[in-house]
Amino acid sequence: MSPLYFRPEIAPNEFLPIFFVSVLVLLFGVAYAGWITLTKMGYMPKKWLNFGYIFWGLQTYSLYELAILIHSNHFTIKVLLVTMIAYLFIPHLYFYLVSESDRRYNPKKEADDGK
Repeated sequence: MSPLYFRPEIAPNEFLPIFFVSVLVLLFGVAYAGWITLTKMGYMPKKWLNFGYIFWGLQTYSLYELAILIHSNHFTIKVLLVTMIAYLFIPHLYFYLVSESDRRYNPKKEADDGK
């Protein structure tokens, strides 16, 4: 006999709030990644970097609300929040790796900057 999995059904009146919060998770995630990217690439001043963390906070809160709306268990909520903490550092890690590889494989550029 196969194991029975408990999956709560979503009520029809909860579909629209779940859809709306899911869209907010996506929009705030794109805004966070875009803001950090534009700041790290130099298109915006470095002082605006901290403003991007507001988008991360809103995304984390929206993801938590989504987990509550779809009746996730406590373990799943903890995994989602740990994932969001990792997402906080991923753009910084990416740009660190890009800058280190650029420094390693393009030493001539550093020599030109030193003139």
